[in-house]
Amino acid sequence: QVQLVESGGGLVQPGGSLRVSCAASGSIFSIDVMGWYRQAPGKERELVATESIDRSTNYADSVKGRFTISRDNLKNMAYLQMNSLKPEDTAVYYCNTAGFDYRLNRRYNSWGQGTQVTVSS
Repeated sequence: QVQLVESGGGLVQPGGSLRVSCAASGSIFSIDVMGWYRQAPGKERELVATESIDRSTNYADSVKGRFTISRDNLKNMAYLQMNSLKPEDTAVYYCNTAGFDYRLNRRYNSWGQGTQVTVSS
């Protein structure tokens, strides 16, 4: 199974920056899409950003121009650089990947456990 572990969350002041990371491991796999989602208290989980295998990206309107998604294929890592953070960015941020698991010979869709990002003065 493909396992994801996020790191890098924490407390940051409004206007500050933070980078969260996601490490994928546990099998022999391809990664077709990597994405970041977030869930604030009392709200549904929402898409933040995705990057596909062809390097095309998609961002939520609320984070365009402030957040940047990237990936390191050699290290099986994904990153979300968050700049100009706002209190409304406070949420648990989840990493998601989808692709093909060659050991299990089937497609997979995995989620990490989440990392808390709090934007507050």
